[in-house]
Amino acid sequence: MASTRSTNGPTPYSGSGVSEHGLKVRLAQADRLARATGLDMVQVGWRPTVGNYLGRVTKPRIVEAVREGAGERAAQLIDHMKKGDMAKEAERLLADTGWLPEALRLTGAESGTVAESTSQDGGDEALPAFLTDEGDEEDPADIEEDEDAMIAAE
Repeated sequence: MASTRSTNGPTPYSGSGVSEHGLKVRLAQADRLARATGLDMVQVGWRPTVGNYLGRVTKPRIVEAVREGAGERAAQLIDHMKKGDMAKEAERLLADTGWLPEALRLTGAESGTVAESTSQDGGDEALPAFLTDEGDEEDPADIEEDEDAMIAAE
């Protein structure tokens, strides 16, 4: 029987028996779903708290989260604390930073590959060509084939 553990080392979720490949597949599917629905966890109000994240991960991951969200100095302020105190302080430090755990981030969000704003005043994000009327016009024969396929699927 093949092992579910990655040969490339542990992943943040390897304790649950998820392989690195399985994790990548799940994150890619979640990212696709979030993009398709326009889900932005920061906009909907998700914040890292002791109850929903910080109390469930290791001390090094808490310090890493604070380092990413609030900076190196903030991470150094909490790195000596006991886990419970560290998690509470990390919650306070990350409250208004918009930091998200990797599993809740859109792929490419940290590298700036997310669609940029179409206006300078922070308006709507640019849509892909297939969602705008600017794309190529569809061939009427293709539309008819699609309708036939939909009827056959019923």
